[in-house]
Amino acid sequence: MKRENLHEPFSIEVIETLDVCPKSGHTHNFFELVYILSGTGTQCINNNTSRYHEGHMFLITPEDCHSFQIETTTSFFFLRFSNIYLQSNSIHTDNVQRLEFILQNANHQPGCILKNQVDKSLVHPLIEAVIREYVNRDCYNRELIQHLVNTLIVVVARNISKYMPQQVGEQTDEKALDILSYIQNNIYYPEKIRTEVISKEFGVSESYLGRYFKRQTNETMQQYVSSYRMKMIEHRLLHSDMRMGEIVTEFGFTDESHLNKFFRKNKGISPTVFRKSSRMPV
Repeated sequence: MKRENLHEPFSIEVIETLDVCPKSGHTHNFFELVYILSGTGTQCINNNTSRYHEGHMFLITPEDCHSFQIETTTSFFFLRFSNIYLQSNSIHTDNVQRLEFILQNANHQPGCILKNQVDKSLVHPLIEAVIREYVNRDCYNRELIQHLVNTLIVVVARNISKYMPQQVGEQTDEKALDILSYIQNNIYYPEKIRTEVISKEFGVSESYLGRYFKRQTNETMQQYVSSYRMKMIEHRLLHSDMRMGEIVTEFGFTDESHLNKFFRKNKGISPTVFRKSSRMPV
C-alpha cells in the first residue's frame, strides 16, 4: 500500500475536475482536509464507506487508509498539514489544546465532519478565500492563507470536539459537551480533572456529576479520562520523538514508573514496547 509524505508544514491543492480517482487506497503521515466543491461519489476510510456530495468536508488522519470512488465529475479542495505545523508557533497557543481534538477525537470513519450548520456556512467562503489567494498570488498572500488555514483547522476541531466523540450522541446535553471539553482542555493537569474540582466548576455535587456523566456518555468519568489520556500518550509515542521524561512532565505523572504503570494497565505493554512495535516496518 502506498504511503505519502508531506515535506512542508502545510500544502494546498485544488483539483477542478476528476472523473476517476487517480489514487487507490493509501495512507500518509499527515492530516488531510478534503472539501467537495462539486460532484458526487463514495469515500472510503479504513474499509468503511459513505457517500459524498458538494459541501462535504472530510478529515483523514495519519495512517488512515482512504480513497474516493467518483460517480459524477468532482472538484476537490485539499488542505494537508503536518503535526509539526500544529505544534508550531504559527497557531496561537490558546488553540493548541483544542487542535488536539483533531488528533484524538476523529473517529477514523467516513462522512462529513461538519455537524454544526453555522460552521457549514462558514467553511465554504473560507475555502473560496483560500483558493482565491492561492491562485492570485497577490502580496501578503502567504500570510493571509496561513490565517485562513488556521481558522479552518480550529473550525474542524470545534466540530470534532463537540459532535464526534464516539460516546456522545445527538441527544447529549450541552452541559455534558461542556464537561467533555473541559476535560479535554485540562487533560495535562491531573489536579484540574478530579471529580471534586469538576463538580465545583460546573456547580453540581460529586455524586450527581458521576451519575449524570455516566447517563450522558455511557461510561464513567474515570474511564473517559483514562481513555482520553491514553489516546494522547499513544499519539505522542507514534507521531513524535518525545522522550519518556517529556511525556511524564506533559501529562503530570510523578515519574516514568508512574507512566509505565498507567500505560501497562490500559494497554498491557510498556510505552517503550508500544512505540517500537508500532514503528516496525510492515
